[in-house]
Formats: sequence, structure tokens, C-alpha cells
Amino acid sequence: MPSNHELFFELPSFAVVGHTKAQNFPTLSYKGLKKMGKTVFPIDPSIEEVDGDKTFKDIDSLPNKVSGIILEVPKAETKEWISKAAKAGIKDVWIHMQRDTEEALTLAKDNGMNVRTGTCAVMYVTPGLTYHSIHKFIMKLIGKY
Repeated sequence: MPSNHELFFELPSFAVVGHTKAQNFPTLSYKGLKKMGKTVFPIDPSIEEVDGDKTFKDIDSLPNKVSGIILEVPKAETKEWISKAAKAGIKDVWIHMQRDTEEALTLAKDNGMNVRTGTCAVMYVTPGLTYHSIHKFIMKLIGKY
């Protein structure tokens, strides 16, 4: 039976949120979802394009509603993005490891969101032998995959 983390990647469409002026955009997660054949939109208020695709400034500017959202923003922005996702009706959320806050998690819970956190989304979307596959192996061993 797939874990809650694995079930996240069975969703049909995603937004991947980054803030390049503060830290690199989560290109590996974005490209990995595209390779999986998912509909995926990059949201980054600080750049115009990612991997040759136009970025969007916020959730409201997306051309379609998405099923899930990956937040790889600075920790100080996580709660704000949880609020935006809740207002957009997004119930499945991935907060990149070490980017969650108590306030963001409480807000997500209060809005009935299914939040995945504590690990990196890339280990679920990147096939083959990589640093992330080693991370995946370790997480499976300790039961956190």
C-alpha cells in the first residue's frame, strides 16, 4: 500500500512554488513532475521562466486549478503560501523539509489540508541512482517514506 507521501504523486496536476531571489527555484521537483507526465505549473514571483516555461506570480494567475502544491519557499513565506493554497481550495500540500513552521502546519490543519513534510519531494520524482535515491533508501529503511 502506498504511503501518504507516495499518494501525493498520484495527483494529476501540481503547482511548484519557489522564490528564486531568496533561493534557487525547485527545478528538480518541477522537471521530475513534468517527466512523470503531470500537468505542472511553476509559481515564482521573482523570475519570468523556469525550464523554458512561463512562471506565474501566484496561485490565482494559474490557467487551471491544481490538485496539489509543492512549497519550496523560504521558511518565512510558508504560512503565507499555505493561506493562499487554502483560499484556492488546494487540499494536498507538500512542504519541503525544514521549511515548515508551527503556524503554517496549524493553518493547514485548520483548513483540512493533507500536508506532507519532513522530507524532499525530489526523492519521489527522480529515477535512477542519485543523491536523492540514497536519501529515499534511508527514508524507506527508517519507515519515513
